[in-house]
Amino acid sequence: MNTEESAPETLWSPSAELLAECNLSRYRNWLLARGEDLGAAAETLDYEALWRYSVEDVDRFWAGLLNYFDVVYTGSASPVKTGTELLSTEWFPNVRLNYVNQILRHAAPESTALICVREACEPVEITWERLQAQVAAVQQVLAKAGVEPGDRVVGFLPNTEHAVVCFLASAGLGAVWSSCSPDFGASAVVDRFAQIEPKVLIACRGYGYGGKYQDRTAITEELVANLPTLRAKVLVDLAGEGSLDGWVDWDALPELEGSAVVIASVPFGHPLWILYSSGTTGRPKAIVHSHGGCLLEHLKYLHLQADVRQGERFFWFTTTGWMMWNFLQASMLVGAVPVLFDGSPGYPGLRRLWGLAADLPIHHFGTSAPFLHACMRAGISVIDELDLSRLRSVGSTGAPLSPEGFAYVYASVKADVWLASMSGGTDVCTAFVGGNPWSPVREGWIQGRALGCDLHAYNEDHRPILGAEGELVVRQAMPSMPVAFFGDAGDDLRRESYFQEIPGVWRHGDWITLSAAGELKIHGRSDATLNRQGVRIGTAEIYRWLDTLPEIADALIINYVDAAGADHMPLFVVMAQGAALTDGFRQNLRRGLRAGLSPRHVPTRIEAVAEIPYTISGKRLETPIKRLFEGRPLARVANAGALRNPDALRDFAHLAAANLKEDDA
Repeated sequence: MNTEESAPETLWSPSAELLAECNLSRYRNWLLARGEDLGAAAETLDYEALWRYSVEDVDRFWAGLLNYFDVVYTGSASPVKTGTELLSTEWFPNVRLNYVNQILRHAAPESTALICVREACEPVEITWERLQAQVAAVQQVLAKAGVEPGDRVVGFLPNTEHAVVCFLASAGLGAVWSSCSPDFGASAVVDRFAQIEPKVLIACRGYGYGGKYQDRTAITEELVANLPTLRAKVLVDLAGEGSLDGWVDWDALPELEGSAVVIASVPFGHPLWILYSSGTTGRPKAIVHSHGGCLLEHLKYLHLQADVRQGERFFWFTTTGWMMWNFLQASMLVGAVPVLFDGSPGYPGLRRLWGLAADLPIHHFGTSAPFLHACMRAGISVIDELDLSRLRSVGSTGAPLSPEGFAYVYASVKADVWLASMSGGTDVCTAFVGGNPWSPVREGWIQGRALGCDLHAYNEDHRPILGAEGELVVRQAMPSMPVAFFGDAGDDLRRESYFQEIPGVWRHGDWITLSAAGELKIHGRSDATLNRQGVRIGTAEIYRWLDTLPEIADALIINYVDAAGADHMPLFVVMAQGAALTDGFRQNLRRGLRAGLSPRHVPTRIEAVAEIPYTISGKRLETPIKRLFEGRPLARVANAGALRNPDALRDFAHLAAANLKEDDA
């Protein structure tokens, strides 16, 4: 069922100045000067026409970016790629380079490289001179431990300068970086790190969150006990608790002023970092990305799609366990200054991050849709309180941003800001769809498909459709698609994850609507789609409506068929403080969903729960809970170590068991 609004409001349009000066226009002019045929984009700033150019010949497009960005490499850029299928594609097989080399091209000793903000502290600016000295010092530790190209270095670190330093040191040597946030439990970290057999661990003793210090000493020691391949371990002590036996103290590392950072020349497809799938239903998959693939993709997205410029301050609220951390530090590729924040976005209040945007100032402010929705529900308005004159864009990802969320930004944050909603994934460490500085922002719609991403919506017959919900697929290879899953020698896991359901294309697992103009809506995961007697409903539609109700703090909805063939669609709600789930409120919910959406969206029952279970990366556990209610045992539907709040899942297991008994009776 398609419930989209017929005429969404235009909330923002690019100014004449932006159209003239943005990076995307400079790129278009560069293409025209080379004699490229851009179709309609040759006469007007038509983004959809430029997108078509970018996917008509992907070899031409990506080879062009190698030249446009003046990427430093050795070897030959021919051929651009080899392989006849997406799974077997190898990009620029004769090129050697290093991701870090592109970052260090922007180094100027006395200028600011990073801005670091801890929860209760003032911002600290780190110069390029200091950053490079620290990178060189860490490289000496890695070299002493025998780290060579291809070896793994792992970090159990908060979003502070230490993680960026260690990534640069590792990748510069050609080693493979991987990180987890210190809010992960021990089993979740071991599940991730043990399978990639790291040589070096850099870990913190603790971190601050919500005004409290979280001691992780016991977990760091547990990691060591479960990582037998370690040859060295470095301890970051943020609270002055002291050293631990057998660890190298970060504060004891000499800052090697004037020492050159070592940059190894590696093949284009050489592993850069390892990210992880959620791991909710088994051991997380270790997703390997390449130096060259991430380099080209991040240059493209940050420069062309996000219009990030030299010297601008780029912020994204993230932890080191989310791919947006990789995306945040990637802003250094285009000469921007990453703003790192370690702490709770809600401490001491939801205005904290907006205050940073005004005070630093921040030019590009990135966050999650749930954060914007939380600000909206709390009535946070900073539009008349803070000077956000330097704020150019607000980025949103992590979940679909509701039309009301779009409207909130323009009504309560800044009236003329560019709101760039985006969607992608850990699998490609970028966005498939997102912003561009040429197109208007319309309420509830993502501006368009990213350049070079041949994305379409497929119906149930695997045919492209417009204006109706379908599966998100990508029909041609992108350089940042993973080069492997670690330990998956036969590529069976990679094939099963992306290419099994619809042969010949990448199936991402999202349900989308693609308009004829190239705009998009994301409706949620296709494997969690509500299917009521053959009519598909996106969970995002229901959450969007529920987000407007101050009485509801959180919610989860599933759809399942019981053993007798009966259809059920229960809605579980967490009531806000002071609110109660009365029969009258249940009736109001049903009436509102029926009137605001459709009779198909009305749940079969509504139950109050204490908490909704989430993955560590902040995703609702819709599919695992559906499986519980279908009768599958708890141990088979989710891995507790991959969850932010495993007790909440156990509560749902009890609910499901009681429900099954009622059905049997």
